[in-house]
Parts: sequence; structure tokens; C-alpha cells
Amino acid sequence: MQLSYWEYKTWLSNVDFTIVGSGIVGLNCALQLRKQYPTAKIIVLEKGILPQGASTKNAGFACFGSLSEILDDLNTHSEAEVVNLVKRRVEGLQLLRETLGDATIDYQGLGGYELFTEEDTALYEACLAKKEHINQLLYSVFDGNVFSEVDNIFQFENIQSRYIFNQFEGQIDTGKMMQALLQKAVSQHIHILNSVSVDAFSEARNAVQIQTNQFDFYTKKLLIATNGFASQLLNENVQPARAQVLITKPIENLHIKGTFHLDKGYYYFRNIDNRILFGGGRNLDFEGEKTTEFANTELIQQKLEALLKTTILPNTDFEIEHRWSGIMGVGSQKKAIVKPLSENVFCGVRLGGMGVAIGSLVGKELAELI
Repeated sequence: MQLSYWEYKTWLSNVDFTIVGSGIVGLNCALQLRKQYPTAKIIVLEKGILPQGASTKNAGFACFGSLSEILDDLNTHSEAEVVNLVKRRVEGLQLLRETLGDATIDYQGLGGYELFTEEDTALYEACLAKKEHINQLLYSVFDGNVFSEVDNIFQFENIQSRYIFNQFEGQIDTGKMMQALLQKAVSQHIHILNSVSVDAFSEARNAVQIQTNQFDFYTKKLLIATNGFASQLLNENVQPARAQVLITKPIENLHIKGTFHLDKGYYYFRNIDNRILFGGGRNLDFEGEKTTEFANTELIQQKLEALLKTTILPNTDFEIEHRWSGIMGVGSQKKAIVKPLSENVFCGVRLGGMGVAIGSLVGKELAELI
């Protein structure tokens, strides 16, 4: 691309901060930088027409982990680490709600439910046996018991007779959230340049040279917030994890309300606009889903449809209207990577599928590294 003198002068000269990625982390980082540096020149580079990755493609769960997920985390993390993970997710959700307002993001505290298949008796019983211990572990975070048991009020089939209910879980409208963040950033004179992907960067003196698919330029500080695509720019313990999703056409008199987890959180569904949004199945093909390619596979989509027919909507006619996928960033640990990589380059990545919960907090912390 040939840029004019005016374009370079207005957008690409004397840049103080450049953020790669206009998702939840990137935009929150930009907004925090604006608070810290009111007159700084801040630009955000986004490879897509809209924010790519997972920020506009997630299921909109305002959650912090189901009971079985927390128990699974205890296999690889200490109790103190798990409590801290949950605490950060709660703090991140609170920051998101304070930043944009519940009405703006259509936050609804309908609670969350964890279902267990008939074959998952051992996992179900293990969760029941550990429920009170986990409630005690998390009591200081919520000032109350998180998990309880409820009957099968939504009449799902082929599952255990009772659910695990989480009274503190909610849901948001992902599109409204990201639109509000974009509008807030623009209103604070943050330049967002779309369809610009970063190919490479190198440090020179007191600046960073950035090479993109459109142009090259210099910035004083570079902050990388690409999460699922981080491995394309960084050598950190983070890899892509694709999540496939579908949504039904509107269903008359849909009685299902809330957010739902199944099979250790590898499947998840919710109500939205009288529809069922349903995603997951990455555990069917872990290796195949370690990709940055946006696509759906027959293996996972058939499984999602089968679960809709046999478990979620067994006595209801429905049609699939739309399918998509998003790219998360995961690694060997659930803790996000927020750190300086050099004097002028910083990163905030590896949100572990909890972008809605911790994205605002990670973005704020990334900016505060400066």
C-alpha cells in the first residue's frame, strides 16, 4: 500500500503506543493507557474487519468455572492458585460491568448449571462429594456458597437427575459488549486500524519498528494482545485452540434460561433471543483444534447436533441457522501471561477460554506495565 504524506503524518508518525489486537484485552489496554497518558498517541492494529480471535465469537458466558472444571484445575494447580484464578475472573467480570454498564452489555444474572450425562456417574458423584469443600474454599471470594443441587427443571434427557447450580453465573451479549468497547475507544481518540496484520517487529534504539501487510512504521512501545494468535509473533507458552459454535433459529416458547456446562465444560450452551447457542467439542479432536484457521468440522458439528436432539431439545423441533468458530489462547497453565518482553515490548495473552471474565483485567494490567 502506498500511503500519502497526510496518512503517515496523521496516523503513523510520533506513535507512543501500538497495541496489536482490538479484542477485549487490546481495547481495555488502550482505554487504560488513555487514563495514564491523556495526550499520548495510541493506535490499535486489527487483522480483521471486526475483532478476530474470540472476542466477537465467544458464547457470552459471564462465568468463572464450573465445579468439575475447578476440581480438574486442582489436579495441576494448588488450592491457593485455583482460588486466585477464580478471584481474578470475578474481579475481571466486575471491571467489565463497571466499565460498560450492565444495560449496555445486556448482563443477566440467570445463574449457571452443570449437567452430567448418564455415563458420567463417577464424575457426578465426585463433584457432589467435593461440593462443600469447594464452597468453603471459595467462600471468601463470594461471601456465600457458590454451588448447590437442583432438580432437572428444564427437562433435559440422558443426564443425571440433578444439576449443580451456580448462583453467581450470568450471561452477556458479546456483540453489544464489543461494539461498546469500540465506541468508547474511538470517543477517547484511540485510532483503530482494521485489516492490518503484523508480520514482524524489531527494536531499534528507543523505538520498535513494526512491519505489517500494509505498511511499516515506528512506535515507542508495542503491546501484544492477540491471545489465540500470539504464537505467530511470540515464543511463549500459548497455543491456539479453536472453539466451534452453532445457533438455532428462534424456538417458540423456549423454556431454557441460563448458562449450561456439560462434560467438564467442553460443551456449553445458553439461551439468547429465543434461540439455543451451543458450542464446544474440542475434546473430540484436541490436535485438530490446535489451529488458527476459522472453520467448522463435520465431526464436532455432528456431535453438537446430536446432543441438541438427544439431551438439550429432545422433544422440540429446531433448525440450525448459523455456525462459526473462534480462536482461544491456551497453555499448560490457566494463568494469563502478562509481562514485559523487553524494554519496549509487552504482552497480555493466554486467557485460557476465560476472555470475557478476565479480558478487562488483563488489558488493564498490560497497560500498567508501562
